[in-house]
Amino acid sequence: MKKLSARRRHPLAAVVVLLLALAATGGLYAAFAPAGKAQADETAQSLAIDEGKKLYSVGCASCHGTGGQGTSDGPSLVGVGAAAVDFQVGTGRMPAQQPGAQVPKKKVIYSQPEIDQLAAYVASLGAGPSVPTDSQYNPSGADIAKGGELFRTNCAQCHNFTGEGGALTNGKFAPSLEDVDPKHIYEAMQTGPQNMPSFPDTTMPQKQKQDIIAYLHAVNSDQSASPGGLKLGGLGPVSEGLFGWIFGLGALIAVAIWVAAHTAKAKKS
Repeated sequence: MKKLSARRRHPLAAVVVLLLALAATGGLYAAFAPAGKAQADETAQSLAIDEGKKLYSVGCASCHGTGGQGTSDGPSLVGVGAAAVDFQVGTGRMPAQQPGAQVPKKKVIYSQPEIDQLAAYVASLGAGPSVPTDSQYNPSGADIAKGGELFRTNCAQCHNFTGEGGALTNGKFAPSLEDVDPKHIYEAMQTGPQNMPSFPDTTMPQKQKQDIIAYLHAVNSDQSASPGGLKLGGLGPVSEGLFGWIFGLGALIAVAIWVAAHTAKAKKS
């Protein structure tokens, strides 16, 4: 008893008791807090899906079917993922005003929380690309030169060298990429909307997507900085065609006139 009493009076006894209490508190928090947080997240996700289903029934089901299975007026949404919804609805392309060769960008009619709810519901129909985080599409520190190389290899055929857009076949077109939100550019590469092919991370890693976004930001951030005045390749296919007609055809006409004039002189002599 005397030994036990002496240990209790030891100067470090209070410290040991405090450490044991802190360890017990931490263990209890680790055991119960994550489960509570996970349950709260699951409840919030379930509510978002329910609200998204209501919005879908009003604004989307007439074309895409009551369960997202698709109809003759709209494709199936099973497996397109939340990223496709965030892009299509977040740029105003959906809901579509009328059918056509391609749905253009227009004013957004849903708020971002409503878009998130729609995305949650469509994501629940089948696994697909999720909405990217800021760290995924933020171009800070990306390689602009590498992005330009990647863009010219994979994108310039349709979007032009600086992303000004261009005409495709049968009334379709590649839209301008000027002033487009980096998140939407990333989502477009990830999901391949309308006529665009998709570039998943297995084909084009996240770093390369960030490089492309950085390149587009660099070439479109200051149009007045183009050396030599009005840049020919920055206005789309019209400028190249105009150049060809005025200077190319004009030069051919001038050469034809010159040949005809000299041929006439040679015959007279």
